[in-house]
Amino acid sequence: MNLRTIEELTENLHMLPGIGRRTAERMAYQLLEMDDDKVDLIVHSIIDMKSKIHRCPICGSYMENTCPFCEDENRDSSIIMVVTTYKDALAFEKLHSYHGLYHVLGGNLSATRGIGIDDLTIDELLKRCHKPVQEVVLATDPTVDGETTALYIAKLLENSEVHVSRLAYGLPMGGQLTYADDLTLLRSFEGRKKLQ
Repeated sequence: MNLRTIEELTENLHMLPGIGRRTAERMAYQLLEMDDDKVDLIVHSIIDMKSKIHRCPICGSYMENTCPFCEDENRDSSIIMVVTTYKDALAFEKLHSYHGLYHVLGGNLSATRGIGIDDLTIDELLKRCHKPVQEVVLATDPTVDGETTALYIAKLLENSEVHVSRLAYGLPMGGQLTYADDLTLLRSFEGRKKLQ
């Protein structure tokens, strides 16, 4: 039999993605057994994060004082990569090969989850699509919702002077064709390149 306060904390921790009920319960009991100072550190870190970090009004990425992307004068302002989440932008940053700007949508269009046009930063993206921007790279998730979002944005930009491209999809290195799904095989075939 759990104490009501533990039960409440377990339910709240269970709301986090990837945290199952049993893991949430273990975390709650672990917090109960920790020194007060350590618990205070965790609590203050969460409060600081929620109060100090906000979205950039231009690109939608997370920032504290200044946007790490918009304020970087060394970035190529002629290209904008449209990503679903801030974490997607960080994944590209780890490659050290993309030096353009980003635009974080904050999700994908999804009728089943009730996410519509007004829930994303599509209007803000459209306001950015003028000189010096020459290309918009759609890097949304390779899912039905991601494809729907990419097609919708491409349709909105089809009469603009901005070139719209989509990330190529293919087979993972070390993977086997036998285990690839139909859409991955189709995308990898359509995105084939001539060998030099």
